Parts: sequence; structure tokens; C-alpha cells
Amino acid sequence: MSEISTLHQTGTGAALSGERADLLAELRAARFFLRFTTRELTDDQAGARPTPSELCLGGLIKHVTGCERGWVEFIVDGTSTSKDFDELTAEDFAARENEFRMLPGETLAGVLAAYDEVARRTDEMVATLPDLDAKWPLPKAPWFQETHWSTRRVLLHIIAETTQHAGHADIIREAIDGAKTMG
Repeated sequence: MSEISTLHQTGTGAALSGERADLLAELRAARFFLRFTTRELTDDQAGARPTPSELCLGGLIKHVTGCERGWVEFIVDGTSTSKDFDELTAEDFAARENEFRMLPGETLAGVLAAYDEVARRTDEMVATLPDLDAKWPLPKAPWFQETHWSTRRVLLHIIAETTQHAGHADIIREAIDGAKTMG
């Protein structure tokens, strides 16, 4: 294994190795590819929906930011920050829909800055958590098959969520102006 894949600097300057370094390397790569889809775009382009989907690039980054923030809160505070699915209100669903849109007054720079702040917090948390095996009960929802997730499992979910939406973003960017992340 190369030193690059096993040794990384945290936001605090401390070196990490092993599993934590690998988790952060994968998360940082996924974040890079998601952010890269917005290179050289205007706010209007970041809010454009050039496919039959309701998704836009700025909205995808807002959504991933919100997901990462929420899952980090889950790791730190347990289910105290999550509602069971049957407790969600119309306001909760409307707020979720707005995560996927660039709202009036929002800018791509602002969306990216919020994402950077959440990423910084996550990276610091990964570096300082005492135990990746710590488990928390999941909120009740039809999409969870398990009842508990470990910190490690949550981090893997954040990586998967970011990677999945980076793929969506790549399709949207190609529809805007033909630019691709790779190739």
C-alpha cells in the first residue's frame, strides 16, 4: 500500500494512518468529483435542470451537505437528531425538497462554502473519534433493514451517498455544456 493511501493530514495537522486514513481518502475523493462537476459554472447553470430529473448541481451539493451534516450529528449525538419516518411532517418533506434546488438568493459559492465547512467538521471528527465500532440505533424508516449502525457504517454510507450523487452530477454537467468529470 502506498504512503499516499495510508497516511493523511487532518485539519489539525495530525497524521492518520490505516482505516481512518482510508475512509477519509475515499470521502475526499468522492467530494472532489462532486465539486469538480461545478467548475467554471455560473449560479444559473448550477441551478439548471437540463435533464428530465428535478436535480441540479447546486441542489445535489446542498443535499449531500445536508446528508453529511445529519449523519455526523447522528455519530456525535445518536438518534437525538433524527425523527422516525412516521413522525416526519409536511414541513420536513418540503425542506428536503428544497435541499435539491438552488433557491432564490443562493449562490454556487455559498453552497460550496457550506459543503467545505461540513467536510472540515467531518474530517476532524473522523480523526478524533475514540471508536469506529460505536453503534447507534437508527430511526425507524422503511429503507433501513438494520436497527443500528456503527460509526464506521455511517461513514461508509456518507461515502456511498457522495459517490452516487457525484455520478448524478456528472450526467447533469454533461447535459449543461458537454463537460465530463473523466474522459
